[in-house]
Amino acid sequence: MKLPTWLRRELGQWGILMGVAGGLYLTGWHTEVLGGLQRLVLATGLVRPNLDPPAPGLALASYELPLRSLATGERVDFGQFRGKVVFLNFWATWCPPCVAEMPGIQALYDRGLSRQLAFVLVATGDEAEKVKRFIARKGYTVPVYLLDGPLPPAYASRVVPTTFVLSPTGQVMARHEGLADYDTEAFRNFLLGLTQ
Repeated sequence: MKLPTWLRRELGQWGILMGVAGGLYLTGWHTEVLGGLQRLVLATGLVRPNLDPPAPGLALASYELPLRSLATGERVDFGQFRGKVVFLNFWATWCPPCVAEMPGIQALYDRGLSRQLAFVLVATGDEAEKVKRFIARKGYTVPVYLLDGPLPPAYASRVVPTTFVLSPTGQVMARHEGLADYDTEAFRNFLLGLTQ
């Protein structure tokens, strides 16, 4: 039995789409492609970080966050950031929204704000070498750390990326789950206001 022309054409188109999707997945490029598409969404300015303070029960930061420096491999005492505004971001190399928002975070870091606040990007769910290759390939210079123990309840989330902004007094001033563009004037002003 011969299939109708319209059905053969439809199956052929679906076959091409499935082949491209399968090829992207098998090569590992699906994260980059999806991240790139989500980066286009960020460029519209429609996705912004939530600057509303979190619920009162979640408003205290924890400085018991076990970290290891990606650059040196040494343990890092998160308590060293006490007294500073901290931009704390949990992300993963396999996460398209994380890949999409990283250029904006790097741009925010490149603006020289690191002199006034601490950037702490915590790679989760990846081996150190994979994270190093990703950071090197992208040319990122923002400080990256690995989670080196259990996550304190203050930072519990089922979503990556998740970003917290901590005040110098240890308050969680903002919490945003999911994709956002952090290199905006409103967000920069928010951060600078916390440093006063």
